[in-house]
Amino acid sequence: MPKMKTKSSAKKRFRVRPGGTVKSGMAFKRHILTKKTTKNKRQLRGTRNIDATDVQRVYAMMPSA
Repeated sequence: MPKMKTKSSAKKRFRVRPGGTVKSGMAFKRHILTKKTTKNKRQLRGTRNIDATDVQRVYAMMPSA
């Protein structure tokens, strides 16, 4: 059997933490920032945990994680 490949898009977007949770960056902070409020842009900083319902999908895209 060949090795299972990791999706390149997934390895760029997600990191699996030691506890098994998955972190990712926030969406909607790349462009068209002029019409977004300062409060909104401030709250989009940093990282977030992926929802528990989506963690299994991320694991399927990253079999070696």
